[in-house]
Amino acid sequence: MGDAENKEMMEMGNHLSGSPVHKVGFPPRRNFARGFTDGLKETFFADDPLRPYKDQPRSKKLLLGLRFLFPVLEWGRDYELSKFKGDIVAGLTIASLCIPQDIGYAKLANMEPKYGLYSSFVPPLVYAVMGSSRDIAIGPVAVVSLLLGTLLRVEVDPVNDREEYRRLAFTATFFAGVTQAALGFLRLGFLIEFLSHATIVGFMGGAAVTIALQQLKGFLGIDKFSQQTDIVSVMKSVFHSASHGWNWQTILIGSSFLALLLAARYIGKKNKNLFWIPAIAPLVSVVLATSFVYITRADEHGVKIVRKIDKGINPPSVHLIHFTGPFAAKGLRIGMVAGVVALTEAVAIGRTFAAMKDYQLDGNKEMVALGTMNMVGSMTSCYVSTGSFSRSAVNFMAGCQTSVSNVVMSLVVMLTLMILTPLFKYTPNAILSAIIISAVIGLIDYEAAFLIWKVDKFDFIACLGAFFGVVFISVEIGLLVAISISLAKILLQVTRPRTALLGYIPGTSIYRNIEQYPEATRVPGALIVRVDSAIYFTNSNYAKERILRWLRDEEEQLKENRLPKINLLIVDMSPVTDIDTSGIHAFKELHRSLRKHQVQLVLANPGPVVIEKLKLAKFIELIGQNKIFLTVGEAVMACAPNTIEEA
Repeated sequence: MGDAENKEMMEMGNHLSGSPVHKVGFPPRRNFARGFTDGLKETFFADDPLRPYKDQPRSKKLLLGLRFLFPVLEWGRDYELSKFKGDIVAGLTIASLCIPQDIGYAKLANMEPKYGLYSSFVPPLVYAVMGSSRDIAIGPVAVVSLLLGTLLRVEVDPVNDREEYRRLAFTATFFAGVTQAALGFLRLGFLIEFLSHATIVGFMGGAAVTIALQQLKGFLGIDKFSQQTDIVSVMKSVFHSASHGWNWQTILIGSSFLALLLAARYIGKKNKNLFWIPAIAPLVSVVLATSFVYITRADEHGVKIVRKIDKGINPPSVHLIHFTGPFAAKGLRIGMVAGVVALTEAVAIGRTFAAMKDYQLDGNKEMVALGTMNMVGSMTSCYVSTGSFSRSAVNFMAGCQTSVSNVVMSLVVMLTLMILTPLFKYTPNAILSAIIISAVIGLIDYEAAFLIWKVDKFDFIACLGAFFGVVFISVEIGLLVAISISLAKILLQVTRPRTALLGYIPGTSIYRNIEQYPEATRVPGALIVRVDSAIYFTNSNYAKERILRWLRDEEEQLKENRLPKINLLIVDMSPVTDIDTSGIHAFKELHRSLRKHQVQLVLANPGPVVIEKLKLAKFIELIGQNKIFLTVGEAVMACAPNTIEEA
């Protein structure tokens, strides 16, 4: 051993010599039933939702329960005129945005335009009573409309069997609501967290590209268009029809108003006070385009128009829902997929704006509200509705105070259905395509993708996988790829936990990762390893093999440099939150291997759960209680001097 190393060890020893050695505490053994119930409570009731009901009379509990299910009873008590002014302005603003969007989104779902408007009438009213978000704007959204239309079209032809297609759409909407409400009631909201932020960014970006490509049919005036959604099939369809299928009048209308919409969007983005310009631009564009077609009779020159939209509010549709039979099973499968995607989008939007206004949003309560909303919607001729990011952003910037803004929007849509729908007869499909293209551009979050690339390359691979899965195959395959990559990342992190070699910071008793802190010094004759994960059957063998590999690599280096061999291995257990029987078995095998090489095994700072299990498995007896220390520093102070003498 060199003089410099001796000096460093002496300095560390002097620093530690005045510190007492503390014993590791053994927690009192908990009853199995108590531990099991505590675990369940922490998993499903982490927010302690029953706390307000404790020690309350029955009448008070009933009132609290009603307020929980219907938050309007809570915030409605303090509602006043000043709040209504903000809500009515916001409601009118999002209504001007939602009406043209709803007509376009209905076409994405292969539904008649009136069903898009229906879906912005009843669901927002239900949400206003049951939802807890003050800012979210409810209605059809592009991604869910495309997903629903794609999945339904596989089962039923929307052109040749329109009635059965509608029935299956309402059935899928009903089961989407059941799925959402069930996740909320059973407090299983954490399941949607399996879609990571990176995969959502990729999925939404891919869906935006796919939706924009689908709009080329209306934007270019093409009659025969691919039924597939992948980019290759769509572009083949576009180019094959280039010589005879494009309509220049349609292209002129579409491109002119798309430029107008993008300009309005740019103005609103540059100056937040002018948010109302991009909000009303779609409705203004529809009015101008419809007037232009009516005056010039462009529909007689190949410009496709909406034609008739039936007047009247939502007719009942409960008798159209399949509750039994093969179509019920198909509706259940489609509804579960659409419901989870809609739920993910709505909860993400709600949490974003709740954080901006500094109030809490109960995810499980939101799921119940959204599920009930879609179940009621399916019985009133609506398809899957959820929170719209573009409308919610406008709602927020317009100064909404409560979900009354949704009620105002709903009433405007009702008036439109009862009085104004004949005015949309000459609305060109090209303007609807332009509105949808301008809306979905905001779903391509390239800044978030770039940040993901900089921060985490594996997350970026997940993002790209979801994006290319949607763009080159289909929306449902892209969703499957997104979930698969998210699960693969979790499995990789669980099965291959990070480990680190530790050294002490000179002049202190602090031990840190030598890669992060190059100045950290290794203890001669000792190897200090930290496992940064719980140790379960999925990673126990890897953790054992990785520690032994650290030992082998270190001994080879020492041998080359003709330095004393290692005779002490300290495992820092601070990050190890739990260990199972496989993990304990792996530690026993590790201890056996180390004994053969005449290396002591020492553990530092095992947590209460870990130390209790090690004690019950008699592992403490195996290595000796004097080999368990509160800190790495105390372990070195107690064991390293012997190592130095042997060296």
